[in-house]
Amino acid sequence: MGKIGSFTHVSLDGFFAGPHGEIDWFKDQDEEDREFSAQASRQSGTLIFGRTTYEMMAAFWPTPKAMKSNPDVARVMNATPKIVFSRTMGPVEDGPVWKNMRVIRDIKRDEILKLKHEAERDFVILGSGSVVQQFVRLGLIDEYQLMVNPVILGAGKYLFKGVNRTNLMLIETRTFRNGKVFLRYRPG
Repeated sequence: MGKIGSFTHVSLDGFFAGPHGEIDWFKDQDEEDREFSAQASRQSGTLIFGRTTYEMMAAFWPTPKAMKSNPDVARVMNATPKIVFSRTMGPVEDGPVWKNMRVIRDIKRDEILKLKHEAERDFVILGSGSVVQQFVRLGLIDEYQLMVNPVILGAGKYLFKGVNRTNLMLIETRTFRNGKVFLRYRPG
């Protein structure tokens, strides 16, 4: 049985994106970030996205620029199975590089639990704040991974908007030279 985790970059004030969806405040990576991302990317069995995050990822990771800038993560992103939750997208066919796609229209607790029980490896939701919110409301997340970036946005899209109180237990922290802090929690 697989676990469901989420990995999200957040600002110090808890936003996963700026007011218009902008994420330029966390794109800069140094060598330590790239090494961390490469190691983390190899651990998940299936990636989960919402439509917006999927479109950003699909526009970058299959490109030569991605292979040049971060080849380890690009290889994993391109080969790993992916699920996109979207009511507006139709089926997605595999491209020459971006493969193993499945579109699911609705987030239904019983169907997600069935996927989880049938899985041999873990799932990770990348970004996709609205998907994270829905999974939290349904009690489906086994682990929260937050990369806190040293920036205060002041406004934006709040990661845990509309979710109920959830007590968490801290299981890992890591501080990066560039000021980012990685936090890993599980419900407790």
